[in-house]
Amino acid sequence: MKYAYTAVLTPEDNGMVSVDFPDIKGCYTSGNDVADAVYMAQDVLCLALYDMEQDGEPLPEASKPCDIKTLGDQFKSVVAVDTEFYHRFYSNKLVKKTLNIPMWLNEQAVRAGLNFSGILQDALKAQLHIGDGTTNA
Repeated sequence: MKYAYTAVLTPEDNGMVSVDFPDIKGCYTSGNDVADAVYMAQDVLCLALYDMEQDGEPLPEASKPCDIKTLGDQFKSVVAVDTEFYHRFYSNKLVKKTLNIPMWLNEQAVRAGLNFSGILQDALKAQLHIGDGTTNA
């Protein structure tokens, strides 16, 4: 699933940049600079949302960026993520499925040395319009 939440970034005296997502309790991180902080923000946001999805928790509604207040030199950035990557990475355990096909089709496929699991996975991905790309967030 694709999501976008507003992060509040705070430059620190030591050059680090801290990141907080006001809409998601306990979702915060930091980076060595702004680019690193945004990269880390994508990771922590995606993992937090993935965990909520796995636990069946309702996801908080994303506030409008204009409704989130900042102080001093803080600034906002909208961070977009797609939890599908984490689902593929963390939920890659294989499950056994039983299916039925005609005997003649099975015999021809076995003679041809076809990989039933691979073909089924490819067909399911095609039906679900899922690519094999593994881009993060």
